[in-house]
Amino acid sequence: MTTTSGHQFATTAVHAGRADLTDLGVHALPIDLSTTYPLADVESGGAAYDQLCGGGRPRTGESNVYARLWNPTVARFEDAVAALEDGEQAVAFATGMAAVAAVLTALVAKDTPHVVAVRPLYGGTDHLLATGLLGTEVTYARQDEVAAAITDRTGLVILESPGNPTLDLVDIRAVAGAAGEVPVLVDNTFATPVLQRPLAHGARIVLHSATKFLGGHGDAMGGVLVGDADFAAMVRPIRAITGGILHPMGAYLLHRGLPTLPLRVEHQQRSATQIAAALAEHPAIRRVLHPSLPGQDPQGLIGRQMSGPGSVLAMELRGGYEAAATVAKRARLITHAVSLGGVDTLIQHPAGLTHRPVTAAAKPSDAILRLSVGLEDPGDLLADLDHALS
Repeated sequence: MTTTSGHQFATTAVHAGRADLTDLGVHALPIDLSTTYPLADVESGGAAYDQLCGGGRPRTGESNVYARLWNPTVARFEDAVAALEDGEQAVAFATGMAAVAAVLTALVAKDTPHVVAVRPLYGGTDHLLATGLLGTEVTYARQDEVAAAITDRTGLVILESPGNPTLDLVDIRAVAGAAGEVPVLVDNTFATPVLQRPLAHGARIVLHSATKFLGGHGDAMGGVLVGDADFAAMVRPIRAITGGILHPMGAYLLHRGLPTLPLRVEHQQRSATQIAAALAEHPAIRRVLHPSLPGQDPQGLIGRQMSGPGSVLAMELRGGYEAAATVAKRARLITHAVSLGGVDTLIQHPAGLTHRPVTAAAKPSDAILRLSVGLEDPGDLLADLDHALS
């Protein structure tokens, strides 16, 4: 699998965003912690300020002015993620939800406040849309209802595939076709660019909670948007004025995680597929939700849109909420915690945590637990799950 750089994906994961390191005379990623930058004079400082606040990138020889506007460490991470997604530019934020808020502010404020959202979505995104906090009006629709839901006031279509937490798959190309001229945003957090690149299927914007797989170690928070240069120039001023830029230390840690991203995702996916198949036979489980299982990819998107089913799965317990709560508490090797995509396996109860603020109509069953499979031996994970389920 090659990227637009002409290299294989694994090569791009290692080298993207590091083009200036040789000129700087360093090998490891540098961290620029400056909060302010020297100005040659008032006129050039003002020109640089206008350039950055207007959504542009720094011009050669100009000051970065202030860290809320631009940071070189953050920019390297942005360039790396854009390369992995085959996008023109990326814009990084302090969290994934800050990135979502910036998109809504950029595309939905003013004349096009209507959003069409394909559920299931991450609980925070769903809740933000439903509250109308940023002036949004939302219509929740299935994949085949998107075209009918769009009006002349629609500014964005948003979807997540695989969906959180039930792993529903959505045909990105079909939704993009139904959306017409309305931009489509795909939350690609679960799949990562290792398994899916939405821009190649008609999406205009890709969203990642970089806290998850991109960083991969549970020690840095961040969000990132990828799209064309015009879109990046649209959201950078919003990031600047609202102060949502990713901290350089976070950018360093997230960038450091990218070279191992293909290795981590591929190993985790193999383990998750093995675990899903085993759990599907467990008497305490009513059903396991994972795209690798029979009947769970009805549109044939694995191999066409995604190269694999991913490493997040969910299980619905026969004993309902009480059983789910007990299993989460009884796990010993597996950590009971929200988030996903790290090197260690996490288990959590979506209805009670990540999707707690979602309206009752869209809330997942309280018998469901979500499992993010890490890098442990799958046999050890299955033994821990069997203990917890028993």
